[in-house]
Amino acid sequence: MNFQERLLKVIPGGAHTYSRGFDQYPSNAPQILLRGKGAYVFDADDRKYLDYGMALRAVNIGYAEDEIDNAAIEQIKNGNNLTRPSMIELEAAELLVDLIDSVDMVKFTKNGSTSVSAAVKLARAYTGRELVARCAEHSFFSYDDWFIGSTPVTRGIPLETLDKTKLFHYNDIASLENLIAQHPNQFSCVVLEPAANEIPRDNFLQQVQTLCRKHGIVFILDEMITGFRWHMKGAQHVYGVTPDLCTFGKAMANGFSVSCVAGRREIMELGSIEIDGRERVFLLSTTHGAEMSGLGAFVASMNFMRTHNVVEHLWSYGSKLIAMMERQARAHDIGHSFKVGGASCSPFYLTLDDAGANSLPLRTLFAQEMIRHGVLMPWIALCYRHGPAELETTERAVEQSFAIYRRALDEGVDKFLVGPAIKPVFRKHN
Repeated sequence: MNFQERLLKVIPGGAHTYSRGFDQYPSNAPQILLRGKGAYVFDADDRKYLDYGMALRAVNIGYAEDEIDNAAIEQIKNGNNLTRPSMIELEAAELLVDLIDSVDMVKFTKNGSTSVSAAVKLARAYTGRELVARCAEHSFFSYDDWFIGSTPVTRGIPLETLDKTKLFHYNDIASLENLIAQHPNQFSCVVLEPAANEIPRDNFLQQVQTLCRKHGIVFILDEMITGFRWHMKGAQHVYGVTPDLCTFGKAMANGFSVSCVAGRREIMELGSIEIDGRERVFLLSTTHGAEMSGLGAFVASMNFMRTHNVVEHLWSYGSKLIAMMERQARAHDIGHSFKVGGASCSPFYLTLDDAGANSLPLRTLFAQEMIRHGVLMPWIALCYRHGPAELETTERAVEQSFAIYRRALDEGVDKFLVGPAIKPVFRKHN
């Protein structure tokens, strides 16, 4: 029995995140990984791959970074999880409040889904309204029903929940204005990422903020991906907006499990207990939410990032990577099909068919050929340990992969695919 069969036998989907599932990778991808170090991962046979997945963007310094790991280990030695709040819990909270300008209070937890759902609950409690407006172009906010019910994967979700979340479009303020007009005084919050495959145009985020203020809607920015990549103060600082609530995770602690919901005191303190006589909001109450090892890693990660100018490195490396991939695409005459762009600190690539639509077979082929040449690139997530040698390795792999990609455009992609094409995560049927 291979590793994939063993995984599927004991874990639904074979992994604890659907984006790690076998259907998200070409058939020559490593079925299981043993360890990581710096910008590299190693499979069960100790084969080495240059990694651009970086633990689903959770690692932005490097795997097994001694300074971060040692800080976590020190907190483990202190007990890791105590009966009352810990010193590192207070230190971490004060650090985040001091760091992010829009934040007065913070509540830590272990994953982004929990944080964003907590923000939605706070918004509903604060406004007394139930509807949620979420950005259609941003692929994931939570595994909870309020979000999943707005995707094709609705099995197991109560029918009354499905109608509570409405979709608007990024960089299309009219779509949000129309949504609010169709459901006046019913939206509790607007939820979106500051940027993803698109960056804001025409002061879009400022317009969202103004619209929320006008209609008494809580403005929530999900900074799981943008936080501590765009800027140490978040993408909200880069784009000049002040959300009512914001959520962070992923790059907070270089792979350790730390996430948070944070924001204005007036809203956050609805989850407090010291105001006598006020009706309570049962916010987050998680045994491991303030686990000391993760918070120690968060504090150490912030210190490391400041000392080593990590954010500046991500922007610099990303701009070189984008330029290289664009140059290679032109050299192989595939620039009309293979596109790379986005913010330099977090680039993306697209594979387009002759009609200009996204092509999963072409994406699978590119990932397949990159793996063949020792590079794991399901998407592009950058870390501090991506340096000149890694850029050279990537260019060699890209050059050889694009040669096959060009042939696939001429002769048909199916001729070159070893196994099935990857599938969308949010699909109605397996």
